[in-house]
Amino acid sequence: MRDRWTVWGGDRGGTRGAVRGVRVTGRALWHEVTAAAHSAARAWAGPCRERDLAVQAVKAALAAWVAWAVAGWWLHAPVAFVAPWVAVVLVESTVYRSIAHGLQQLAAIAAGTVVATAVALPLHHTVAAMAVVLPLAMLLGQWRRLGSQGIYAATGALFVLTNGAVTVATSAARLTEALFGAAVGITVNALVRPPLYVRDSRAVLKDATEEAHDILRAVAEGLAGGRWDAEEAGAWHERALRLHRLVEQARSSAEWSRESLRGNLRRHRTGAVPPPGEGYDDAVMVLDYAAVHTAGVTRTVLEAATEGRAAPRPYPELARRYAEFLRRTAHALRLYSHSRFGGDRDDELRAAVARLRATLDELRRDLVRSTRDDPDEVATYGALLAQAHRLADQLVVSGT
Repeated sequence: MRDRWTVWGGDRGGTRGAVRGVRVTGRALWHEVTAAAHSAARAWAGPCRERDLAVQAVKAALAAWVAWAVAGWWLHAPVAFVAPWVAVVLVESTVYRSIAHGLQQLAAIAAGTVVATAVALPLHHTVAAMAVVLPLAMLLGQWRRLGSQGIYAATGALFVLTNGAVTVATSAARLTEALFGAAVGITVNALVRPPLYVRDSRAVLKDATEEAHDILRAVAEGLAGGRWDAEEAGAWHERALRLHRLVEQARSSAEWSRESLRGNLRRHRTGAVPPPGEGYDDAVMVLDYAAVHTAGVTRTVLEAATEGRAAPRPYPELARRYAEFLRRTAHALRLYSHSRFGGDRDDELRAAVARLRATLDELRRDLVRSTRDDPDEVATYGALLAQAHRLADQLVVSGT
């Protein structure tokens, strides 16, 4: 009886574990469904990344349908499946990428098809031909000029070797249909709402600027209020380090935007889009300076706040002066963002930069007067002043 209850108890424990696993899986599935519903709502509500993805999916399906309707249904081509297959993969994230990858993909498919046909015709044996062709096709796929499309050399070779008898006519038809599918995919991507990501780049840059502004304001308020504990200083430094990743995302997004404008017909119909290279590169450079030197400021503050470190704390009056400089820097950063993207606030930016320069001069004089002969104190104040100079220099140059 005891063994029976032990087994029953074990079974009950296993059942409870299985139920918990089902509940966890159910919650995860519910989160996924909720996230998908929110993405669909955002796509329906207005322009956003989710709507761009949905449009690209519909365009890919349209390209495949058109390619199959012509090659398979109308012309009854011998290997018509190649046309929609190539068309669907060439509805890329940018028009330029569709064209560049289309040329690379066609070159890879042609190389694999030619090599497979040339080897299979004299051998008359599929297994033997594969043993010879596939290593060659994989090597061809590593050629740097084929880029990420090199794998299609092996794919093209496999289509030749595994799709019935190998003939020159069938291989030529396969290349013709690949060319037709590429033309359909590129044309659909270029003419039907071609993708444009300038909006995304502007949003990423604004987000990074706002985060830089918030970090500088938080450090300024902490210094002015005398909150110099290591925990809060460590939190500031962690945010400053994460800011650098945001700036890298902004740089990548700006490059993505520039690529999306190449060969894009919509750029001529979108008056708010600046030409590639104007505004975005300068903004990313300013943000890069802000991220690097904000991290330097927060690191110095963290070292001064950590117990047992030689770095002394600045005097309260100097801390308040430095806090004022950081506030003015944060304000200038925000004005710079507004001036670059959609706002006519150049006069305000120039005035803010002038005040920032005056504050920096006052800070320099105060630091020189207050610094004694203590080497550790000189090192701390010197680090703070150096970061202040570097943080202000790019804003001074950009705002004048």
